[in-house]
Amino acid sequence: MRRTLLTALGVLCAGLSSVAQEKVEMLLWDKNPADTSSVKFEAIRASDFTRDPAITVYIPQNPNGKAIIMCPGGGYGWLAMGHEGHDMAQWFNNQGITYVVLKYRLPQGDFNIPLKDAEQAIRLVRMNSAKWGIDSSKVGIMGASAGGHLASTLATHYSSKETRPDFQVLFYPVITMDPAYTHGGSRENLLGSSPSKELQDRFSNELQVTPDTPKAFIMLSSDDGAVPVKNSINYYSALLGNNVRASMHAYPDGGHGWGYGDGFIYKSQWMEELEKWLREEI
Repeated sequence: MRRTLLTALGVLCAGLSSVAQEKVEMLLWDKNPADTSSVKFEAIRASDFTRDPAITVYIPQNPNGKAIIMCPGGGYGWLAMGHEGHDMAQWFNNQGITYVVLKYRLPQGDFNIPLKDAEQAIRLVRMNSAKWGIDSSKVGIMGASAGGHLASTLATHYSSKETRPDFQVLFYPVITMDPAYTHGGSRENLLGSSPSKELQDRFSNELQVTPDTPKAFIMLSSDDGAVPVKNSINYYSALLGNNVRASMHAYPDGGHGWGYGDGFIYKSQWMEELEKWLREEI
């Protein structure tokens, strides 16, 4: 009995050791960018999440060179940092993937702010790639809901090779700003109540796909009542129309906002499918 117990404890300790991780926290900016001086941080909902934009980097014990930067959702009005952020760290680390949670600033009247933070996050990851065991050509962006809009915005609006993600992973994403099928709260929080047609089209990311847009993995529920499934379907169609490799998985039900939550009955399926895609495609 004693020997069996000691053996079991040894196996448990070995298992815990194999997934041990290092956590690094880093502010995005030494100081706030000059063009955001008008932002009143004290007025931001969930200001604890967005006052100081930052990344939290979870480094696996045995990095495989791949890195994912996660943009939590929240309709551009708050950030779901748990089930759409930090809760996934151990699962990605177990695969050898360096996992980065982005705490980005909310727009508060300036639609450029979230994208600036996303670009800075990918810059910092690549700048520190050697230190963190990352291959700088295997850095992806991921997002859920409005965070999926930010992730797909970076994938279609990146300003340089330095800030272009190598792949994108989208959970039930907001994609369009077209009022016919956008998520109204995300649209208003990002662009205001009456954006111009030019601005609306600019941030309707299904219209911004090119052959240089990075490959994509998209997942959603068919009964999503918050973000119409047409967001994902039209983006997927635009990717295919530009010969960009893409995989889309639509589950029969589950609604919106499941993230890493155990309440989503297809959790094991999306985990298996995403793990396989990351292993074979990246």
